Parts: sequence; structure tokens; C-alpha cells
Amino acid sequence: MSLERRRHMIVLAALPLVAEYGAAVTTSQIARAAGIGEATIFRAFADKDELLDACVVEALRPDHALEQLAAIPLDQPLAARLTEAADILQAHTARIGTVLGALHASGRRRSRDRHAVPPSAGGTAEAPAADRGEASAGRVDEASPPDQADGTRLPDREASSRQTLEAVAELFEPERDSLRLPPERLATIFLHLMLSSARRPLGGPQISTDDLVDVFVHGALT
Repeated sequence: MSLERRRHMIVLAALPLVAEYGAAVTTSQIARAAGIGEATIFRAFADKDELLDACVVEALRPDHALEQLAAIPLDQPLAARLTEAADILQAHTARIGTVLGALHASGRRRSRDRHAVPPSAGGTAEAPAADRGEASAGRVDEASPPDQADGTRLPDREASSRQTLEAVAELFEPERDSLRLPPERLATIFLHLMLSSARRPLGGPQISTDDLVDVFVHGALT
């Protein structure tokens, strides 16, 4: 097995544990979950911090969500397509929030902050977004470092957003001739609606995906 595949296998085994224990997870726990010896982890990663950085990268990566969006059948009604897309996007957002939230709650700072030069005496620095509990779907780039300690780039936000927009816009294509707006514009509005719902700006109970999609597709009037 190549080093890259070994690293990926370890990260996939570690992610659920990181979501549960945050930075308090031990490499022995991860090794048991991966079915390997603990020494194998340190042959793949320099230390636990590098492994946790890799877990953040994996949590933010949109590949799996994009594959699921592309697999939505286009022969079903538009509302059904969008409901399925909303569930996929919400699951992706939840995974990001769970992993980053667990790491923050366990006291782990972002890679950029752990390796940054401290502010000068008497100076003040704004707390990172993740430290302010803002690891929401719309703030992914601010809730994580742009570069990891080992030089690995995090998923590019603009590229990820563009790919997600294109995948959602494709869901509107079968109805293009009867749409009030172009698919790309409707996809943008739909994604904004999903992000606002995830943040729950007004508090109260969570609005169901079915209700959101129904109003989006059919409007507020009977």
C-alpha cells in the first residue's frame, strides 16, 4: 500500500473518533479503529497534530458530496431532486461542524494559529472564527487554516463553491424551458437558502427540508 493510501485510510478511521473526542483522541484509539499498529500511524504522519490537520482537510473536502449530487436521478420531480440535494448538503455541513466543533471544544487551535508568530506586546488580535464558534457552512474558509503545517493545501473555497453551484444547477436543467430564472441563478438562491437554514438565524425549531423545498419550488401563495 502506498503512503498516500495508508494516510487516507488512517484519516478515514480517525474522523469519527475526532468528531467524538476532538483533540483528546489518542493514536492508540485511532490505530485500533484502523486495524493497524500504533507505530504505523507515525510512519505515515510526523505526529498527532499532522494527523488532526489531515482530518480537517478531509472533513472540508467536498468530493463525496459532489459525487452524491451528481448521482441524483434527473428523471424524478424537481422537488424530489432538490430535497435529496438539501439532505446531502446538510450532511456535509454537519460533518464539518462536528469535526471542527469537537476540535475547538477540546482546546485545539488551528494550524495557522499554532505556528503563527505571537502578536507584539500590547497588541490585540481578533479571535479566529473557529474560536468564536462560527464553523458554519458559509464560513468554512474562516473556520480552518488555508495551509496545514505540513504544507498541504486545504480544499480551495472558490473552486469548491463553483463545483457545488454547478452540481446543483444541473438539477434544474430538465426544467430549463419552464424556469423563471436560469438554472445557475436558481442554484445560487437555493444554496443561500440552505446555508441560512443551517445557521438558524431566528432560532426556534429547525425548518424541515420538505417545507423549505416546497416553498422554494411552489412559492408562498396557493
